[in-house]
Amino acid sequence: MDLTEQLPCYVSNINQLEADLLELGSLVEKAERPRVKELLKQEQKKVEKEITIKRQQKEQQARRQADPVASSKAAYTVKITNYAWDQSEKFVKIYLTLKNVHNIPSEKVEVNFTEKSFSVLVKDLDGKNHQMNVLNLLYAIDEQNSSTKIKTDMVLIMCKKKTTKKWECLTAVEKQSKDKDKPAPADDNADPSDGLMSMLKKIYTDGDDEMKRTINKAWSESQAKKLRDDGQMDF
Repeated sequence: MDLTEQLPCYVSNINQLEADLLELGSLVEKAERPRVKELLKQEQKKVEKEITIKRQQKEQQARRQADPVASSKAAYTVKITNYAWDQSEKFVKIYLTLKNVHNIPSEKVEVNFTEKSFSVLVKDLDGKNHQMNVLNLLYAIDEQNSSTKIKTDMVLIMCKKKTTKKWECLTAVEKQSKDKDKPAPADDNADPSDGLMSMLKKIYTDGDDEMKRTINKAWSESQAKKLRDDGQMDF
């Protein structure tokens, strides 16, 4: 049986259920015994629920009949994680690897730019939507002159630089993370032991329990040796 034959069947079933519901309503009004009335009301609720389900099935069947290809596809979204980037004097280029993206209509690849961000949504590619949002770009871009190109198994995002400044990272967050990991500039007047102490403090803070016990033991032994040496010097 094809879809066009199934829809009238849903309509017929719904009509019969609605007639049953109407008759149950009439019986509830006539019933005098509380228990009988309660049983009839319970049956009313069952029929109402069944009508709701049949109507939903009818709507779903109509949508499948209208667009059988689209209705067969999954409607969930995954994040785009496979990408690379580089730059020229005028553009920052982001390469998104998406197999078969060149086979879908170009209007299904949506890219939006703002001065400090861009977002990508690729619809219905191999049964999924693919999404990427890049916020807080390192520097401002010219969103009006930024663009997108679809290549074989790839989407190329072209962010037009507002200045020819070289980008160290793609986002400001990445830049902050790199700066945080850089060692502090050397101070010629600083006590050399200060640098060692800072390094030990960082190792202690970041280390596990075993590392902390080792450092505590070494520190205690060092202090004890220093006290012994100082005592010998007094004599």
